[in-house]
Amino acid sequence: MTPYRNRLSLVFSLVFLIGVWIPGPAWAACLGAVAQNPLYWPALPPAQEKAKPQLAGLSLAQAQPAPRGGEVLLRFVGHATFWIQTPGGATAATDYNDYMRPPAVPDIATMNHAHSTHFTDAPDPAIKHVLRGWPYMGKPARHNLSYKDMRVRNVPTNIRRWGANDTEYDGNSIFIFEAADICIVHLGHLHHTLTPGHLADIGQSDVVLVPVDGGYTLNQVQMRDVILQLKPSLVVPMHYFSESTLERFLSLLRESHEITLSQESSIMLRRETLPKKPTVVVLPGPH
Repeated sequence: MTPYRNRLSLVFSLVFLIGVWIPGPAWAACLGAVAQNPLYWPALPPAQEKAKPQLAGLSLAQAQPAPRGGEVLLRFVGHATFWIQTPGGATAATDYNDYMRPPAVPDIATMNHAHSTHFTDAPDPAIKHVLRGWPYMGKPARHNLSYKDMRVRNVPTNIRRWGANDTEYDGNSIFIFEAADICIVHLGHLHHTLTPGHLADIGQSDVVLVPVDGGYTLNQVQMRDVILQLKPSLVVPMHYFSESTLERFLSLLRESHEITLSQESSIMLRRETLPKKPTVVVLPGPH
């Protein structure tokens, strides 16, 4: 090999090593096994969105604590809606709908369409990215969005079709929010346990936001099995309608998890302070 080719080979080797060893984005550790294509579901231009209805819903205008370096703010707004804010100022609202709106207009809104408390046809036109979790033109929703220091992607799952004894394939999306080396998994309106393919696509699960009503979504025993499949450090229940329903779910996890009842609707998440023993944290809010 000529000296020139030797030098060229050395350069390519160095470039490869740099690409391998230089740390990637904060969400790199969260990636699942399958790379998702950018969204099939197109964002509608503001002129095509329906007029925003006048709501007499929940008001949560009080000031938000600001995340510091390495922290992600997670706030329970109510039902299945959470507010997520990154150290870099990116914000997201889950299951964005007409009944429980977050404290401010988010940069990113994710939605599921099982019924009206999980989506809206009239998202605020100021939202930069509206990610719908159900099929469009016969194709499953596929989202892979990077905005500031947040990444949002989805894994489609099936749901029972309301009023009919059949299945709506890919009718729900599990959304994964990745920032500050924290992987937050919102299970949406999950109706079945997860296959090995789902688990591979989801990847690392640090915090799981789980519907625990036991009827409209998956039954509580199987939902516990999903948590055992995902193995998160932190479980946050949602979508449970009553304290007695919540207590039945907590009783299933008392032997395997610590149970904490928070006095605040917000928690700060940091990689270094995630609990060593799996923990369930109940955040107060309308359910």
